[in-house]
Amino acid sequence: MRPLAAIGNVNVDLILGPAKPWPKAGTEVIVDHDELRVGGCAGNSALAWDSLGVDYAIAANVGNDQFGAWLKEAFGERARDWPVEAVGTTLSVGITHPDGERTFFTTRGHLPLFSFDEVRSILDGERLRGGFALLSGSFLTDALTLAYDDFFDWADAHEIAVALDTGWPLDGWTDANKLKTLAWLKRCHCALFNEVETTTLTGNSNTAEAARSLKQRMPAEAIVVVKRGPHGALALDRNGTEFSVPAPPVKVVDTIGAGDVFNAGFLAALAANMPLEACLRTGVIVASEAISTLPRSYGKPLSAFLQETRQ
Repeated sequence: MRPLAAIGNVNVDLILGPAKPWPKAGTEVIVDHDELRVGGCAGNSALAWDSLGVDYAIAANVGNDQFGAWLKEAFGERARDWPVEAVGTTLSVGITHPDGERTFFTTRGHLPLFSFDEVRSILDGERLRGGFALLSGSFLTDALTLAYDDFFDWADAHEIAVALDTGWPLDGWTDANKLKTLAWLKRCHCALFNEVETTTLTGNSNTAEAARSLKQRMPAEAIVVVKRGPHGALALDRNGTEFSVPAPPVKVVDTIGAGDVFNAGFLAALAANMPLEACLRTGVIVASEAISTLPRSYGKPLSAFLQETRQ
């Protein structure tokens, strides 16, 4: 098993819903469920790795309040060296809707202060040598994002393959955000984007062609993955061979963090040297389980997927 690490945004998610229609100002709405949980792209992926029973490291920061202490407690020893910033912890309130979609209200909080120096102080590059680093939350971790070139240099020096999932930009996919993302992908070994992001970044409305266009902008050996929600996922391997797997039909409870959970399942399987198609299937199954359960669960451990692959 190759080493795994998550780097990026860990924050608090308060999930409420479903809500329909959107309430008028000055009114109160009663919803059926609520859940307070660890969130953020890196946090969601790490929780899934916990459930899958795989070892990993995680680099993040927190605020100097009770929420920050709660987040560190959730990750135990792995969060021992997380820096505590002199601001409140980022809180994201997610309002779910009957169709499974959601609306977020998020505070800036501690995330913009997370820096490359802090990442380097948390992670042991030698222990991660030859592994995978999931880099996420690019448009929220301002200080770290400004130092991405330094981060990529550090990863290259330790032969760490970077898998990038930027998340959706707060100001949308402007030309500037597209150019920045495409520049980052030139340094990455794996792209983990959803269908809309992939087609928007490349300007190609055909998903498979857009994936190929993205791969052409990355290192020759890079893997491109496109997460397609209810339609499953597709990927191009290092040689450009295309693989696709469908998603099982499930009753959706909430889709918050679905892509992050997919990332965890996919990369765990990749780190275990499973075939690419099996990696896709693992990510899809784990994400499908997560979005259809309350409280959220992630299904069987990675060892069960490995056993199925060997049969």
